[in-house]
Amino acid sequence: MLESNPSPGPEPDRAGPEKPRLERQRILQAGVDFIEQHGARQLTMRRLGSALGVEAMSLYRYVPSRESLLDGIVETVIDELYGDPEVYVEPRHGWQDYLLRLAHGLRRLALKHPQVFPLVATRPTEAPWVRPPLRSLRWVESFLAALTSSGFSDRAAVATYRAFSSFLLGHLLLEVAALGADVGPVEEADPHPPASADLDGYPLLQQLQDLLSEDRSAQEFEESLENLMDRLEALAP
Repeated sequence: MLESNPSPGPEPDRAGPEKPRLERQRILQAGVDFIEQHGARQLTMRRLGSALGVEAMSLYRYVPSRESLLDGIVETVIDELYGDPEVYVEPRHGWQDYLLRLAHGLRRLALKHPQVFPLVATRPTEAPWVRPPLRSLRWVESFLAALTSSGFSDRAAVATYRAFSSFLLGHLLLEVAALGADVGPVEEADPHPPASADLDGYPLLQQLQDLLSEDRSAQEFEESLENLMDRLEALAP
């Protein structure tokens, strides 16, 4: 009598371990984490791919270059402001409250990401004629809209943007430097002129382009120095 054959066991898994699923936002967030741990100068596509468990070539489908990666990392960090419940996109209780909330939100952002924050001030801006430059045109537009809707003239809104941005960027760069951040510019591996900014959707930036592109650095320095001296005089015995 023939014995029946035993039932076959389960087929072995020949597929191997599942590869990590990639998407642009996951890559950018991994870039933020890498810079906070190792610094911006150490970031390469190969090292980031290794941190994600993939080959570097897999990243190029989502970020075509290291420079595009750095730009995306900056935008990812700046966009965290939109998730901060204490920061308003538009004034709700007057323009002073709006500016105070924005300033404190940016400081929280700088202290949360001290290694990434210098890139916010040093990355080539989408619109190099904006002075001082800020990587996010979305926030520049929001800032100008908040002030002009509060009664500021175009020129006064631009002057306020310049004074506010210069103070914040300068102070926060010094603060993160004290925490050990590298505040020097990160050199581009393949320098190239910035592409022209697409201003569709930014009507105020289009309207105020001439004012935003004026170089008033010397005058603003003298005015800021004079204001500082007035404050120091009040402290003097």
